[in-house]
Amino acid sequence: MNTGWIEKVTGSLEQKRSYRQYKARKASLPTPYRDAIDALERYLTYFGAISVGGVLVKMLEDLVELFEQSAADRTPIRGIVGEDPVEFAEEFVQNYADGQWINKERTRLAKAIEDAEKGERS
Repeated sequence: MNTGWIEKVTGSLEQKRSYRQYKARKASLPTPYRDAIDALERYLTYFGAISVGGVLVKMLEDLVELFEQSAADRTPIRGIVGEDPVEFAEEFVQNYADGQWINKERTRLAKAIEDAEKGERS
């Protein structure tokens, strides 16, 4: 079956599959780690403003992998996020900046100014 048109309407089926796997992996974490990752996920979703589905899924997969390994090693949650969880989250999301919607707007702004400058010269 040709899924190309379906994916254009609903989004990537592979990304949906990966996201469901992420949710299952997160659900299998011990409660304190799951609670921490839930809080981080919420913050990263708002702060990161990632609009590229593949980038968002990759970020969440990396996050759950970090927490799975930390749970296996019995690393305390503060050992993962440090004393300032906001700083941790903001540094973490910087690794996925190429998926942030603001990049599209930055490009749009730069092009609009360039076009306006060209109009000035005419």
